[in-house]
Amino acid sequence: MAERVRKRIHVTGTVQGVGFRPFVYRAAVGEGLAGHVRNLGDAGVEIEVEGDPASVARFAAALRGSAPPLAVIERLEEADLPPNGSDGFRIVPSRDGGTGSGTIPPDVATCVACLKDIADPGSRFHGYWATSCTDCGPRFTVIEGLPYDRPRTAFREFGMCPDCQRAYSDPLDRRYHAQTIACPICGPELRYIEGGRDEAADPLGRAQAALQAGKVVAIKGLGGTHLACDATREEVVAELRRRLGRPGQPFALMAREDQLTTFASPSDQEWALLRSPRRPIVVLPLRGGSLAPAVAPGLDTVGVMLPYTGLHHLLLGGLPFPLVMTSANYPGRPMLIADERILADLSRVADGFLLHNRRIVARCDDSVVRLTGGAPTFLRRSRGWVPEPIALDLGEEPLLALGGDLNVAFALYGHGKAYLSQHIGSTEYLDTLEFLRRALDHLLHLTSLPLPKKIACDLHPRFATTRLAFELGEAIPVQHHVAHVAGLAAEHGIEELVGIAADGYGYGTDGEAWGGEVIAWRGGEWERIGSLRPLPLPGGDRATLRPGRMAASYLLAAGLDPAEAGLSPVELDAVRLQIDRGVNCPSTTSAGRFLDAVAAWLGIVRERTYEGEPAMRLEAAARRGNVHPVPLAVRELAGRRILDTVHLFRTLSDLRSTGKSEADLAATAQAALARGLAELAIEAARERGIATVGLTGGVAVNDAIATTVRGEVEGAGLRLVTHRLVPPGDGGLAFGQLVHASYPR
Repeated sequence: MAERVRKRIHVTGTVQGVGFRPFVYRAAVGEGLAGHVRNLGDAGVEIEVEGDPASVARFAAALRGSAPPLAVIERLEEADLPPNGSDGFRIVPSRDGGTGSGTIPPDVATCVACLKDIADPGSRFHGYWATSCTDCGPRFTVIEGLPYDRPRTAFREFGMCPDCQRAYSDPLDRRYHAQTIACPICGPELRYIEGGRDEAADPLGRAQAALQAGKVVAIKGLGGTHLACDATREEVVAELRRRLGRPGQPFALMAREDQLTTFASPSDQEWALLRSPRRPIVVLPLRGGSLAPAVAPGLDTVGVMLPYTGLHHLLLGGLPFPLVMTSANYPGRPMLIADERILADLSRVADGFLLHNRRIVARCDDSVVRLTGGAPTFLRRSRGWVPEPIALDLGEEPLLALGGDLNVAFALYGHGKAYLSQHIGSTEYLDTLEFLRRALDHLLHLTSLPLPKKIACDLHPRFATTRLAFELGEAIPVQHHVAHVAGLAAEHGIEELVGIAADGYGYGTDGEAWGGEVIAWRGGEWERIGSLRPLPLPGGDRATLRPGRMAASYLLAAGLDPAEAGLSPVELDAVRLQIDRGVNCPSTTSAGRFLDAVAAWLGIVRERTYEGEPAMRLEAAARRGNVHPVPLAVRELAGRRILDTVHLFRTLSDLRSTGKSEADLAATAQAALARGLAELAIEAARERGIATVGLTGGVAVNDAIATTVRGEVEGAGLRLVTHRLVPPGDGGLAFGQLVHASYPR
């Protein structure tokens, strides 16, 4: 008898719900091997194979080199066993248990093979909106627990028909153990509701007819609900804005590729992002005039995604125009997922409702990406990535971090992995805070991690997440910008970094409003070594909503006419009084507030209608202008160097008096801010013998600022690092809080 060997192979990583077991089956049968494969719950996948040594070796090589497209093998451990003479290879039932090393894949776009089935009149999946297989479709938004089997998903409510059962049971079929397998006979169903009438007949066609008639349609999707309308008709988009009370916030779009090219010209890199299985919203430069101006008022960019579900492909396939596809929730609030709430809460917004009866287990908003400094940068990391972990060694003890108060995403650490949650929103709202709690419970359940004892949070004592941290365990407050810098260092696996944290607001250790900081980070220790010049923030939070207040503060400090801030005489008098008496007037070093002030002074935005609006519209104006070289002033204050932005404001005013355009002044202001912060960081890095400078914070998504900082830092012979794994803004804050909290105190 020929020599036989037997091996046990333990695989961990993203190996459940991705067709890994049928892949193993086909590879083993192809090599004539005996044995079995089974899920081990959160502990990964166990394989035993027996056969001649060459066949076993080829099988092991196939595991490493040709796994399914959604699989990510993090660890593969082999052990020799005595041969037992078994025959045949089997897929055996899953086993619960494990040590927390299993990974659930994110939701991904419908694959090419399934799209062909949907389009093929001869396929039993022809025209079916919920078609998917082991290589595509919903995962995170339908999974209730591990191991990933149908009874632990929202699809347990749909019994398989004989044809689906046969495909599900055939290891050679693409849908073998595809837990989301469904067809028109046995799967989830659509319905269309308009005017109180529930229309079961041709719901998709009715929704298309409503959109062509200029109506607003609420569409229930993978992880929430979108509001859709014709993106080319100004009166339709403007009406949606009126109903939502969103006068200026840009709407995201969904378009087919042929539609997209009528208003944008993506680069090769942007096309790759758009077409990837993760299907994020990609922020693209606008061109042409096919879109309604109300889609993105005052901006020269637009966020676009390609269809990512069968429903989207079928819907867009029958429409001659791209769609506004914006989340059906109010800013900072949770997405709507239950039919009753969708119908009730959107009754005055949507004309029609395209719904389905598949339960959404976990909300998950769309991810948003843009190219910044030539590389993809997250504005929001959610669908397509969550709950995919980030490898990170922070020790053995589990940790939890809750982020800040706006654009919250929490982070959970255990077993060498950091799990970032989906986008949560603004926790100043009670329903968003409850969403955070439910999402945390769900992620703890999926990862089999206990609620950590140590919980990192923001330093601000009044944030809801800070109060929650003290309620849940041993709270570890972390200064906002230190968290940004610590997270950036950990992304790149470095212990020493001089970080530029250019941001809107963060509570400082002195109780003031920080936001334009240069921070030295060395293995858990930090030092604030530079900042923008502190300036009064008249009215506190009100100055973020009325950027003319910040412009008046700069103008008064610069000895210029504060009337140029565009405030009414009454409000200007109130601002003067607040500054003179120090009433509700904290000090701020915020880079975001400096950009707000310039935007208000130039008349671009004098009342903010959504977060980041002044800076975003200033950036759009700046792209039309030219940068003029201006002198910078750096001074010493309280043991740190400060970039004198009041001097810069005075210089900008001098340029304006020479007739420089609004666009030139906007471009010059951005470039000077970036150059000044870079110079502070470069000098600090050289003094400390640190070779790396980092750029983080919400302002880091500004392409012109990021590009200028890179040019200055690299021109000085230093390395610049930026965020690639998490958002540089507050959506990545919890990641950095984890890092800081992991160091001994």
